[in-house]
Amino acid sequence: MLKAIVKTGLIAGTLDILAAIFILAKGNAIATLKFVASGYFGNQAFASGNEMVIWGLLFHYIIALCFTILYFIIYPKIKLLQKNVWVSAIVYGIIVWLIMAFIVVPNSAVAQRPFNPASAIKNCVILVVCIGLPIAYFAKKFYANGKGIKV
Repeated sequence: MLKAIVKTGLIAGTLDILAAIFILAKGNAIATLKFVASGYFGNQAFASGNEMVIWGLLFHYIIALCFTILYFIIYPKIKLLQKNVWVSAIVYGIIVWLIMAFIVVPNSAVAQRPFNPASAIKNCVILVVCIGLPIAYFAKKFYANGKGIKV
């Protein structure tokens, strides 16, 4: 199971960070990863060097792996997730967005911004496609192959 979780987390995390870089930050990888690092380091992340880029990438993949682990744990327990990959991706992507937007980011050192509905929708869609869809797909595939622990 660990191999499936790590593989899935790396795929989802990579898709998500690429979407953040190319869609949200218009190709600015350094600023994107420093922004992620600012969740812990605050504004110091923007004033520092490339070590903050590495911290941002590390934090990003840790978060992606945490959401992957959570899904793999709840998948066998929630029948809705097992019915349809697309519905599961949408539901989980929205849940991830809610957790990030209303719990993780507000409790981080990231400079708070006013709520922007257009930005929220764009971020939510990215999380549905880049986090929800690959995690839902690979978890379904993993459990369908009989490798999962049925609870």
